[in-house]
Amino acid sequence: MASSFNLVIGSAKFIFAPIERCLNCKRNFDENMKILQKLLKELNTVKEVIELRLSAEIHGGTMQTEEVKNWLDDVQRIKTEIEIIEHKTKEKKFLSRAFLGKTVEEKVFELKAFLRKGKAFLGMVKSFKYIIVGGGVAAGYAAREFDRQGLKPGQLAIISKESVAPYERPTLSKGYLNPNPKAAARLPEFHVCVGSGGDRLLPDWYKEKGIQLILGTEIVKVNLALKTLVSAAGEIFKFQTLIIATGSTVIRLTDFKVEGADAKNIFYLRELEDADKLVESIKMKKHGKAVIIGGGYIGLEVAAAMRINDFDVTMVYPDPWCMPRLFTPTIAAFYESYYENKGIKIIKGTVSVGFNANANGEVKGVKLKDGRVLEADIVVVGVGARPLTALFKGQLEEDRGGIKTDGFFKTSMPGVYAVGDVASFPIKLYNETRRVEHVDHARKSAEHAVKAIKANETVLWRQCWRKFVFQRQQSIITEAEIWVLLDQRRKGCWSFP
Repeated sequence: MASSFNLVIGSAKFIFAPIERCLNCKRNFDENMKILQKLLKELNTVKEVIELRLSAEIHGGTMQTEEVKNWLDDVQRIKTEIEIIEHKTKEKKFLSRAFLGKTVEEKVFELKAFLRKGKAFLGMVKSFKYIIVGGGVAAGYAAREFDRQGLKPGQLAIISKESVAPYERPTLSKGYLNPNPKAAARLPEFHVCVGSGGDRLLPDWYKEKGIQLILGTEIVKVNLALKTLVSAAGEIFKFQTLIIATGSTVIRLTDFKVEGADAKNIFYLRELEDADKLVESIKMKKHGKAVIIGGGYIGLEVAAAMRINDFDVTMVYPDPWCMPRLFTPTIAAFYESYYENKGIKIIKGTVSVGFNANANGEVKGVKLKDGRVLEADIVVVGVGARPLTALFKGQLEEDRGGIKTDGFFKTSMPGVYAVGDVASFPIKLYNETRRVEHVDHARKSAEHAVKAIKANETVLWRQCWRKFVFQRQQSIITEAEIWVLLDQRRKGCWSFP
């Protein structure tokens, strides 16, 4: 009896063994196909980032171009082969597991090897939850607001072309030009946020808060869809949320091909480096003649500073009065009279059309449209600025020369915000979209955007919690899985769709 039973069991195992192997094959095949699709998605991302970096033409020999090209060709080949496998899978259905199982398993190993090689080409990709592009006033105030709202070390990076931590830019045309060495403003005296009466955020403050200051780094390529930034040195940065705080660049007379506009000692004032060059020239040309081109903020402030430095100062601007966008004729007349009483000459209603230079290439005269020529040892130009939006052309909606945002400074791309000079935002008072170039706007728009970012995360967190609770009630996930997922969210390991 026992031998008969064993015979039956043995026969059953023999009969069902192929079926069991087939079922195991199906399970393995399905798992490998899922792994294959996941790896392929990751490979596509790496491929796009490598192509982005190459298109920037800034790898400077750090990537072996021929080897990378071969790698890209191989990626295209393997993608085609996977498409064939997927097509055959649909055709053969169940039997495809037997025919294609080995091939899929091999492709998984091949894809893993390709991924390792691709990541090696890229080097170390730096990833942050939040990145601020630009290191001016807005960046500093945004960093402070992130800290106030709750920020974990390593979550935030500020990428700046300048080599110093964010500072109060208006100081450059005021206290920085003071001729008294003891009274002249110098860093770290005017780091943000002293301009609004707040604490001075020294470089050590960022270090203490776990905020990474990536200075002396220019971003030259941006792919918002991939959430990727590429620097001039070929470094790659990934973000979840981006704040564009690139500010403006000065309008230069060389842009209009003004004759002699490239002469030495013609200055523009935007960054610390510009101010240092002007200060050095002031020392070299003591008691000389200065011509200030422009009647706006920079023109008025620099004219006053040059007069305090005992220069013979002449202001030139095309408008009928100074600061026409802000001042009424009466207010402007008061300031013009005050300046003239201090010995500053004002020429209105004309523009500079060229410059004379000496044998050393230094500016010696300013030619005006009305035919006059003004002697000059130093020329400072302040004729306006342009928002730095070129990196984002074609990726974000624009309006009035800036990046279009809503009332929370959110752009047309999810997870991307724009603040300060670059933002064109709705103003309810005038029922229209406007762009504002003012330091107070830079401060407040940055703070407002950060509050919006954090508030949005809170809303998403609540939505996530409600979703998890519902799934728990429906027995879709366990309570333990809820806490694992929430912990991952808290650490920024994944984000909501």
